[in-house]
Amino acid sequence: MNTLLFERGQRLSKRQTGFTLLGLLFLVAVLGLGLAALGSVWSTLNQREKEAELLFIGDQYRRALISYYRLGPGLDKHYPKKLADLLRDPRFPNTVRHLRRLRPDPISGGDWALLRDEEGGIKGVHSISTALPRKTAGFPRENAAFEGASQYADWQFVADK
Repeated sequence: MNTLLFERGQRLSKRQTGFTLLGLLFLVAVLGLGLAALGSVWSTLNQREKEAELLFIGDQYRRALISYYRLGPGLDKHYPKKLADLLRDPRFPNTVRHLRRLRPDPISGGDWALLRDEEGGIKGVHSISTALPRKTAGFPRENAAFEGASQYADWQFVADK
């Protein structure tokens, strides 16, 4: 006989239990697709958050480099030789800070690539990442050059004196 006996004396045929298994497999497949879509959305949000952080931190470095250059004593205006000079300006006897702390590149998680002037001073920073940015338009005026960039390394935060 093709029946199964359950706790309360109910009888189900093997064909009916096959439909339950098929329904469970379908449910697992739908949940898997939903989780995959959720992972994709999370990845996009995470990348956009890192881009916003890159724009903020890069702008902080740009402002610190401008401050360092403009506060130079007398006519001897130049950019710092190392980023640590932005934390405590060695040109002054008292503590002058242009930046509170050095922060890593949020995209690569490592050091920044440095843009140097002809005297060897640091005049800007940029990410070392060659990944494709999600944001390609709608930048503020000071970052207008970033529009249409093909990689994060093209987002260069340069002090304009």
